[in-house]
Amino acid sequence: MIYGHAGQYLMVDCGMGFLSLPNEITQTQRVVPDISPLLSQKNRLQGIVITHGHEDHLGALVHVWPQLQVPIYASAFSAALIERKFAQAELDISRFLYTIATLNPVTVGFFEVQWLPVTHSIVQSHSLQISTALGTVLHTADWKMDANPLLEAPFSFKPFGHIKNLVALIGDSTNALKPGKTPSESACFADLLETVQQQPYRVVVSCFSSNLARLITLARVAKASGRYFAVMGRAMEQMLSLAKAHGYWPADLQALSPYELGYLPRHEVMLITTGSQGEPNSGLWRLARNNSRFMGLEAEDCIIFSANKIPDNLVRIQNLIQAFKLQGITVIHAEEYKDKHLHVSGHPSQQDIVELYQHLKPPLVIPVHGEAIHLQAHAQLIKEHQLAQTVLLGENGDLFQIIPSGKVIKNRVEVGLISI
Repeated sequence: MIYGHAGQYLMVDCGMGFLSLPNEITQTQRVVPDISPLLSQKNRLQGIVITHGHEDHLGALVHVWPQLQVPIYASAFSAALIERKFAQAELDISRFLYTIATLNPVTVGFFEVQWLPVTHSIVQSHSLQISTALGTVLHTADWKMDANPLLEAPFSFKPFGHIKNLVALIGDSTNALKPGKTPSESACFADLLETVQQQPYRVVVSCFSSNLARLITLARVAKASGRYFAVMGRAMEQMLSLAKAHGYWPADLQALSPYELGYLPRHEVMLITTGSQGEPNSGLWRLARNNSRFMGLEAEDCIIFSANKIPDNLVRIQNLIQAFKLQGITVIHAEEYKDKHLHVSGHPSQQDIVELYQHLKPPLVIPVHGEAIHLQAHAQLIKEHQLAQTVLLGENGDLFQIIPSGKVIKNRVEVGLISI
């Protein structure tokens, strides 16, 4: 997303996504934004500010930054993820990467940016307070109201209390269709423990690798249920390494090497692995195809999906589940157990959105993050509760003019995606 003021630009996040390959139901391709429309004016771009460490917010940096070569500002944890990606690509980012401190203003050209701490499904997540001489925009990014997020301070309105001259709020729409409040991350432990204790043999759990709180919860579940645990999958192994390096991993939770699990009695095994979205080369698919280097599965072993189903991945996930069921392996998916917290979202549900907006009283809201149905639900919620005077809806490539008057200029920029 690009913000413009007084002839200068500020880029917020730079993420990657996935698209299905033509005539394929299981294979996908990674895609990043086509930034070619920006290149003719890249001298206007003052910097890139990162809200948090998820792939859909920083995963494209390593692909597009070489064409821009501007400063990048990120939290310590996000910066570590960025450094690792650039090192793997044999690119030196050190002179351009700046580590921010929460709540400390940073001047980027004509923009002043503050990182406001919020709770989400990855540590060191932030909303952005972006201020210019004309007013302040709050870019919420991904957030939730979590009173007990396990690894960080609870969500608080206090950081938002110092916003002055708020002219617009750019808000997360991911859960705008869901009524009520999003449950706390801490709600998962009891239900995951009960579910694991009911399994007589091996348990394999898959979740989003970036959710350190969930990884720690699962490690505690393993300990409480008398099991040893290991993690498998490159992304998950890297996240565990970063968690230890940044002081998030508890010293009393010691992971085994995946190689050791194959020598243990079946009832003492828990493997935490990648593949919750049916990714073709993930740890779960290797187990389903019986070509894992570490261990095999047998009938009555159990797979637990501690994650939601992202809509674009439904076919792949179903194919993976079917592959396990054909082998007599028990499959438990969080979405099919609505009365249990086997997974909780990292995004605000309707009541959370209402509470934040009632607190902030934004005059203008632009719903982002989600498909058209989510943006429309977000807009409808605002209108029903009279949370803002103006709501602007649009699509990629539209220009949203905030000052002097809120309006949308359709198709202002030609946008597209590039396959990686």
